[in-house]
Amino acid sequence: MNIGKVMKAMIGYYSGDVQRINHFVKVYGYAKTIGELEGIDEGTQEILEIAAITHDIGIKVSEEKYHSASGHYQQIEGPFEAQKLLSKLEVNEAIIDRTCWLIAHHHTYNDIREIDHQILVEADFLVNIHESEMGEDAIRNVKDTIFKTDAGKYFLENLFMC
Repeated sequence: MNIGKVMKAMIGYYSGDVQRINHFVKVYGYAKTIGELEGIDEGTQEILEIAAITHDIGIKVSEEKYHSASGHYQQIEGPFEAQKLLSKLEVNEAIIDRTCWLIAHHHTYNDIREIDHQILVEADFLVNIHESEMGEDAIRNVKDTIFKTDAGKYFLENLFMC
């Protein structure tokens, strides 16, 4: 799959919304890099990268439907939106299925078992910590409870000096 096509489609989906576009581009950059540094297999890396680009696709519908961008609503609305977008791009059905599962769980932090889920959560946190101006105690808590990969911890420590 050409990741560039997914990126282009998502930029079109969020056309004019620079904040949302910048968010998923940054999450993609961290996810791609962490995945490479952790040495995940090529297929999992592809799924991770597609999921990183599309992880917040449910925000637009959530804001229209519930007047909220809450992670809970994103996890409900995102998979259907991603299914439509990725099907138009003729992405393999198994990749779409896993991507949709990751979107449906990217704000679920308990019982993370698979490396693509772990890395997506870490990459999203790296961006959200900065965008939400999270405090030092909260960052330390996230480091201790959420981050598991060596690469993710390295970025967290070097970005936020924790």
